[in-house]
Amino acid sequence: MGAESSLRTRFERGLGAPICLTWELTYACNLACTHCLSSSGRRDPRELDTAEALALVDEIAAMQIFYINVGGGEPMMREDFFTIVEHAVARNVGVKFSTNGTRLDAAAARRLAATDYLDVQISLDGIDAATNDAIRGAGSYARARRAMDNLKDAGFGPFKISVVMTRHNVDQLNDYEALAAHYGAQLRLTRLRPSGRGADVWDELRPRAAQNRDLYHWLRARPHVLTGDSFFHLSALGDPLEGLNLCGAGRVVCLIDPVGDVYACPFVIHDQFRAGNVRDAGFASVWRESELFRSLRELGSAGACTSCGSFDACRGGCMAAKFFTGLELSDPDPECVFGHGEDALRSARERPAPTPDHSRRVPLSLSSRR
Repeated sequence: MGAESSLRTRFERGLGAPICLTWELTYACNLACTHCLSSSGRRDPRELDTAEALALVDEIAAMQIFYINVGGGEPMMREDFFTIVEHAVARNVGVKFSTNGTRLDAAAARRLAATDYLDVQISLDGIDAATNDAIRGAGSYARARRAMDNLKDAGFGPFKISVVMTRHNVDQLNDYEALAAHYGAQLRLTRLRPSGRGADVWDELRPRAAQNRDLYHWLRARPHVLTGDSFFHLSALGDPLEGLNLCGAGRVVCLIDPVGDVYACPFVIHDQFRAGNVRDAGFASVWRESELFRSLRELGSAGACTSCGSFDACRGGCMAAKFFTGLELSDPDPECVFGHGEDALRSARERPAPTPDHSRRVPLSLSSRR
């Protein structure tokens, strides 16, 4: 425990470079998922161009960041997607990218399979079309499964199936496990957060307390299932889940958005958590010198949670979940397993509006190439 505690303290104080850097390549997307954390849909005309993107990759390589999480929007909608990805790999920067699969045809799958140091996550938020398409749009389930088939046929290897947990798919966990086994894939579960358009559906989609308890026990029995520390707020139920189990915002993680703005984490795309822009002085300067990040790295009081005997397990929960539900950052997580978050929500301030919003009114046709 001593070594673990020391490592946690070091991470809380921040590192010279992020361990987990998420880069949203574009806000363009041909879907309109109800829970989209970045409210994506329309491309922002100010997004980094190809030369700027390649220069950012070079800076990331110089900082010895070994891999980046690439997302969007739908990153494969950028015409220079493969140019950016292949440049990163050539600079020994691994790429893990998330896709809805709609553009991952057989040819793209073969190109991805021929690229080293690359990981692919396909989003699927229901084990069947009825569950998935209610969130991600009509036809999205069939296209995601086709993308998985294409990767398997191309011999890509163990890609990931990425699932945002909702009250409608928690009961499908065993079926997801079987699906991953069918493809030789890895299962990755993430938490639904009230970020972006997710703020509008969080109350109706978030798992119920009993479902969260079931999810915790299911994950405890399956340490091989990936979570990216999404569920550390559940660790207060018993033994901690696998992972670092703390909020790494501005300490070990951050987000670069399509126009170069840097945010404390992928789930707090809001002006209050904007640290700077890579076009001004470069990413390294923002990461190391931002006043916002410096303040997040200070070991301040955790507020009401410090009096809880389970604080060391859950560390007070998710900053983004608190902020976008109108809670103070010193309040308990809104999904605190002891119900303290529900009590805090009754007296919460007005919920902040996520910014910016690039939503489409309706999704593009899944057959569209633009």
